[in-house]
Amino acid sequence: MGTQMEAIQVESLEPKPSSPPLNRYALFAALLASTNSILLGYDIGVMSGAVLYIKDNLKISSTQVEILVGSLNVCSLVGSLAAGKTSDYIGRRYTIVLAAATFFIGAILMGLAPSYPFLMAGRIIAGIGVGYALMIAPVYTAELSPAMNRGLLSSFPEIFITVGILLGYISNYALSYLPQHLNWRLMLGIAALPSVAIGIGVTSMPESPRWLVMKGRVQEAKTVLIRTSQNEEEANLRLAEITKAASVSAQWAGKGVWTELLVHPTRSVRRILIAAIGMNFFMQASGNDAVVYYTPEVFKAAGIHKRKQLVVITIIMGISKASFVLLSALYLDRFGRRPLLLLGTIGMTISLAALGLGSKFLEHSTTKPTWAIALSVLAVCADVSFFSIGLGPITWVYSSEVFPLRLRAQGTSLAVSVNRLVSGAVAMSFLSISKEITFGGMFFVLSGIMATATVFFYFWIPETKGKTLEEIGALFEDDAISDGRESE
Repeated sequence: MGTQMEAIQVESLEPKPSSPPLNRYALFAALLASTNSILLGYDIGVMSGAVLYIKDNLKISSTQVEILVGSLNVCSLVGSLAAGKTSDYIGRRYTIVLAAATFFIGAILMGLAPSYPFLMAGRIIAGIGVGYALMIAPVYTAELSPAMNRGLLSSFPEIFITVGILLGYISNYALSYLPQHLNWRLMLGIAALPSVAIGIGVTSMPESPRWLVMKGRVQEAKTVLIRTSQNEEEANLRLAEITKAASVSAQWAGKGVWTELLVHPTRSVRRILIAAIGMNFFMQASGNDAVVYYTPEVFKAAGIHKRKQLVVITIIMGISKASFVLLSALYLDRFGRRPLLLLGTIGMTISLAALGLGSKFLEHSTTKPTWAIALSVLAVCADVSFFSIGLGPITWVYSSEVFPLRLRAQGTSLAVSVNRLVSGAVAMSFLSISKEITFGGMFFVLSGIMATATVFFYFWIPETKGKTLEEIGALFEDDAISDGRESE
């Protein structure tokens, strides 16, 4: 035992090889593909303020507000389920264009909505576009990226979601001075502008090399790999691994991807499914989206009633969230997925418990003391920050990298569909449940869910840092879970 500890200490003192420089072409493609995610982030951020004006202008109830907010997430389930088959058929790149075009139509309808039903129609169409974008961006980026930089590049969707949330908050503040019948329509309608830019920009992106190999276009795949690798030798090694994986996929041809995923999964596929679906479930069961959507409602209950103050608080929260997601992305390939994931969920457990404590005190206090309001504001900022360190970026990275090539598109679409279903369910029930058990009670429940998530991640999620997509499948074989923990 002593010898082993000495060896570990000696090893830790040895200089570690530096990571290879980031390939600029892969960086450019990953940035462009992930830009679609800014649309979801903007919607989450802008709706937190827009609903205050929509509710007054259209005279809708709190239940209608919940349906309006949650409908985009539920309808994105359709897009994320369809995206797997679509991207296998028309390619990853054109699926990104389809996502942007669908969201563009939805944003225009929302911006011009004269009534609640018209607004709902726009939300439904935009939701389908969001579903396509959430599934395809991390898959495309993971398939294009070199193994040593995949964590950073595949976390870009969450970075753009967070940037979008912050832009939504700023839009709320900037447009809140306009007349009530106009401000919320502009808040929602201007989301159509980035959709156009994304659709045009995608034309300069390469196609996924793994999709090209699946379609027999090996020479085109090699060209892309040469441009996204450090040298031609690395490109040839990556091509050989992809070709081998594609030949395995060809042996399964005709057996049905959904059959292998859901009806007759192997032990390793079953473990991959549980890991990917479990992570996506807990990402949204954490209540992060609902906390962001309904922050103004939470702080109104805490005693802050001026709308400008509520919007300023959301901007502070957005800056905090954006700062920590960038920090996580930069260190994801250095520290690995598991340490940051566990740090994030433990931090969220404590933050949500503190938020529940502060909210409970304010609910039973007539004076609304400053320290309790400050505790609640800090706890909300801590909650979204720990989410941005762990579950936020890592869910997209992990979901896109753990499935084998033949199952990647549909497997990821299934996991993301669970993500959107749970997100919609939480968003559409958050206010109703909070009215029954109070906001404080709701935050204690979410804290318990995050404690459960921490246990699940510790025992079920192996480390994937630095491994190629083709190597990751071996982690989920018979003794892989325990091996993954031991290798930390």
